[in-house]
Amino acid sequence: MSNSQITAVTELDRSHYKTKVYSGGHFIYADEPTDVGGTDEGMPPAALLLASLGSCTAITIRMYADRKNYNLDSIKIDLAICKEEEMNKDTTITRKIEFTGDLTEDERQRLFVIADKCPIHKMLSNPIKIVTS
Repeated sequence: MSNSQITAVTELDRSHYKTKVYSGGHFIYADEPTDVGGTDEGMPPAALLLASLGSCTAITIRMYADRKNYNLDSIKIDLAICKEEEMNKDTTITRKIEFTGDLTEDERQRLFVIADKCPIHKMLSNPIKIVTS
């Protein structure tokens, strides 16, 4: 992972609620489903949070498996979080990780340990302070 500061810029005009998201020369949309007034042209913000955790977890596992020469063919991660109105200090994200490949049980167990070492997992597992100006 790069040591430079990670930044993102979001822009929302009068579109309901299609938001442009820019980071490091890349671009995506975030949006809300049509049943709450969005255009459903992008993932909702909570799904983007899950996508961040899932992709970071998969990348961290892949880096480790490649470095250790594990015979790991693929990684699938299913994630879920409660509904927005149910979120509080005890909000839980569930993460189910599946590995495909010729792995020993010890290798599988080690990859589960490595999953918790991804930077996004570490961020989400600790108090986060958000400073707004």
